[in-house]
Amino acid sequence: MVLGMTLKAIGTLALMTSILPLSAIAGPAINQFEVKDLQSSPGEFEFQSQNAYATGQPRRKTDGTNYDDNTFIRQREALEVQVGITDYFRVRVGIEFEQEILDDPVSYSQANRFADLELDELALEGVVVFIKPKKEGIGLGLLIEYGLPVSGGSESQSELYIGPIIEAHTGAWTLIANLAFVQFIGGGGGDAVKDEKLDFSYFLQGKYDFSESFGLALEAYGTIDRLGNSGRRSEESEIFGDFNQHRAGPVAYYTFFPQRSHTTTSQLTTQSDDDAKELSVSVGVGALFGLNENTPDATYKFSLEVEY
Repeated sequence: MVLGMTLKAIGTLALMTSILPLSAIAGPAINQFEVKDLQSSPGEFEFQSQNAYATGQPRRKTDGTNYDDNTFIRQREALEVQVGITDYFRVRVGIEFEQEILDDPVSYSQANRFADLELDELALEGVVVFIKPKKEGIGLGLLIEYGLPVSGGSESQSELYIGPIIEAHTGAWTLIANLAFVQFIGGGGGDAVKDEKLDFSYFLQGKYDFSESFGLALEAYGTIDRLGNSGRRSEESEIFGDFNQHRAGPVAYYTFFPQRSHTTTSQLTTQSDDDAKELSVSVGVGALFGLNENTPDATYKFSLEVEY
């Protein structure tokens, strides 16, 4: 079933890349709430579902005619397929659905209304591992992710994320930091300003594994909106300024291994390293709390990962 969903997702990606226009993007770049690690091995396959729902949205600022450019997302649902190419390189493709605030409300009464949940973005990601993380030690890699919006016409912009991944292990602790510069690309069609600004985003996780199956993490996600004087400000940005977002909170992870009920421990331990790939299912549930006035009060996170 998972393989069928994977092939369907890949087919959808290929078709939409050729026929869909780009969509408009405003405000700080807010990516999925997932920390990228440095785990990679040839032939390793992973299906992911990354989901988030935000409550307590900030009130939208207005001067009666213009509305601020903060990023307002009520919910996000993403389906992704990840494949390990070598021990030092893996790739991922995905599709993302979002429910965003109305870009151009016709009246003040609609200023804080949200559109329907719709397909918003196609994403391609690569992770290059320079130093493999050890049980006790630090690993280093590079994240490159390109997001291609799929609606909004010539005003749209894509996003390029690039930056280091640092992963450290000591005892039962795992510490991961993703630090990414975000370049906005394109846009400026019609009356829109072509604002190819540069943002900075971070994705942080400190996780303690109580057992092979259960871990508890503290995660933090944030974006610094517009570094320096990069890009070209829109009229709204000139009026209301930039909007940094920061959030953090606990996330619990539970992993189970469906094949183990049919395979004895002795069978598992006698397998060679090449044959030791094992089906695992990981579920993550948590809440991220807004740390400043530009960020929703709470963002609830749910993830499902199936790896083999």
